[in-house]
Amino acid sequence: MSSDLTLQREYPLGPPLIGALLRMPLDAVLARILVGLHNAGFTDLVPAHLAVLRYPGAEHRRPSELAADARMTKQAMNYLLGQLQQLGYLTRDDDPDDQRFKRVHLTERGHAAERAIRETVAEIEAELEQQLGSAQLDQLRQLLIQLNATSVVGEFQQRPLGTTGRPR
Repeated sequence: MSSDLTLQREYPLGPPLIGALLRMPLDAVLARILVGLHNAGFTDLVPAHLAVLRYPGAEHRRPSELAADARMTKQAMNYLLGQLQQLGYLTRDDDPDDQRFKRVHLTERGHAAERAIRETVAEIEAELEQQLGSAQLDQLRQLLIQLNATSVVGEFQQRPLGTTGRPR
C-alpha cells in the first residue's frame, strides 16, 4: 500500500524524503488529537497547547524541562503554561526540593484531557492496525523504537535550543 504522494515524481523536489514521511503522519495524528479533545469537551484547547500535553506529559516536571522537550524558549512555554493554568488544566507550584523552581501539576481537568488524548491515539492505532495489519503495525512500532535510539535522534535531543546542524 502506498499513497499517490510517495509515487508521484512530478513534485519539484521529487518524492518526499524521510522528514516529510515522518511529518505527514504526525500532522494527521495531532489534528485528530485536537478533534478528539474538542469532541470530549475540551474546546478551549488549541494546537499550541499540545506542546505541553504531549507524551510523556507535564506532571511533576519543571517548565524549563518542558520547554527543552518542546524545543521552545522558556518564555514561550511559560506563556502556554499560564494559559493552561487560567483554563484550569494545571497549576505551577513550588518545587519541594528547591524553592527557586516550580513544578507543573495537572488538575483533574488536565488529567481528563490526557486521558482523552490517549483514547484518541488508541483509536488511531486501532485504525492503523485495521489498515496495515497487526504484523506491519508491530513492525512500524519496532522500527520507530529503533529510530528513536539512533544517534540522529539522540544528538538532536541533547542539542541546546537554538543550535543547528550536526554537533561537531
